Amino acid sequence: MIEKSKSPGPERNPGSMMQTESVLPFQLDNSDVRGRIVRFKNVLGKILSRRKYPPSVEELVAETMVLTAVIGQSIKLRWKLSLQVRGDGPVRLIASDYFAPDSFGLPARIRVYSSFDSERTNPHASLPFKETGKGYFAVLIDQGESQTPYQGITPITGTTIARCAESFFEQSEQLATRIVVATERSAADNKICQAGGILVQHMPKKSSDSPRRSRINGNGHAAGHDDWCRVSSLLATATKREIAGDETTSEMLLYRLFHEEQPRVFERQPVEFGCTCSPEKVRRSLSVYSARDISTMTTDQGTVDAVCQFCGATYVFDPASLGFEAQIG
Repeated sequence: MIEKSKSPGPERNPGSMMQTESVLPFQLDNSDVRGRIVRFKNVLGKILSRRKYPPSVEELVAETMVLTAVIGQSIKLRWKLSLQVRGDGPVRLIASDYFAPDSFGLPARIRVYSSFDSERTNPHASLPFKETGKGYFAVLIDQGESQTPYQGITPITGTTIARCAESFFEQSEQLATRIVVATERSAADNKICQAGGILVQHMPKKSSDSPRRSRINGNGHAAGHDDWCRVSSLLATATKREIAGDETTSEMLLYRLFHEEQPRVFERQPVEFGCTCSPEKVRRSLSVYSARDISTMTTDQGTVDAVCQFCGATYVFDPASLGFEAQIG
């Protein structure tokens, strides 16, 4: 039975707003596995509508959004988690930020964008992630003031961003991880309209006083390894429609996949689109430039214009108020 359910199976209320704009944490007690399920619809639409992406890049942005949310919610985060993929291919950059809730009960915030070469990008690439070419995948965790940021970097590997993230956790964090991400396109305009994902991680071994963790099966292998293989196999049976669609709730999918693993669900984390840009932050970012640099940025109208890549907000400044010389003055 799933914890907090009113019946042996999960509640049947598919399609609710809460289902599609939140992250659901869960734990599989029979196999020492924790995980997250995420579904996005309206928040995804807000992010994709801010820039005109070709289909292949649109796919990458949606997948990165899902990946960022399931990773961000799995960390004891006080401020911000960032994911970055930088490569030498047509898709030069995929960047995302996940901001922890300001206080309990409030939604987390997420933002994503991609920089790409429109002339070189294959809009219908069968493997969009290969469009990034050679480069690196980075996870950055900033817990706020007086805290040293964490940065983990690994080379781009695999044919999907999910496989690349799995490699990062297994190599950099020594944490067995499986991630499945799926998107759905609208029949009306072929635009991505929904996305979802599931992350499962084998929890690190604790002290040797846990007899279940230390038992050996009949083949002489650690039972924990068998547990992980079983959960991974069950996860592989999930279809794209189940993961990304809203025909089943997250609880229903969790029960269908893992009902024999004693799943327990915890409080949902709602997520909304959110950008932290502001005139003050943009002004600070321009304060490192000299007066000569600022002059090259000045438009024919005599202003310096800056556009936020995440939300599309435009900021207009008087050149005389910018640059480090202006800060000194």
